[in-house]
Amino acid sequence: MDQTVTQKQRGWRGSEDLWLGAAYDLLVEAGIDAVKVMPLAKTLGLSRASFYWHFADRDALLAALIRRWEEKNTGNLVAQTRRAAKTISGAMFNLFDLWLKPELFDSRLDFAIRNWALNAPDLNETLQKADRTRIEAITDMFARFGYAPERAEAFAGTVYYTQIGYISMKVEEPRKSRISKMPAYVEILTGRAPDADETARFLARHGMG
Repeated sequence: MDQTVTQKQRGWRGSEDLWLGAAYDLLVEAGIDAVKVMPLAKTLGLSRASFYWHFADRDALLAALIRRWEEKNTGNLVAQTRRAAKTISGAMFNLFDLWLKPELFDSRLDFAIRNWALNAPDLNETLQKADRTRIEAITDMFARFGYAPERAEAFAGTVYYTQIGYISMKVEEPRKSRISKMPAYVEILTGRAPDADETARFLARHGMG
């Protein structure tokens, strides 16, 4: 007997990750107003009822999107600031890995969340908390390398707001061009030039060795 069974014959409802992935696509491509159950069901070729097998309602889906953003973007940023490094330059290169690896930090999602928060007070509060957490993590990174508290905070703010501006303005730049400038950015953003070995390791792990 043929073991192939169509999704409809099995009463397939998809999976939570499938629905969440489709919601993510709509959010980053068209904004929060586009993230609705019927368009999602149509996109996936599933019934509206299938959605409620995984989520209580649309709000539950949106909450899951926000958790995904917090865990990936804020969680990974904090983790990168804590990675081992011998100098502040090496630590900054670790942080820069985020901006070059979408699997670590999703800039499109960060942009979409910020737009969504403009008209969602509760989310805006969550966003502000995330920004504080990220800046505190970068501040701690500078402090580990001997920067005085006020200077550590000032450098951290400069680093973070520069990158958020980059995301918010949707700056498009060839990858190689951006990477080639990063050693200079490290010097500008830390006040200390990276040594040749640190720069070589950074460039190598991004395919420019």
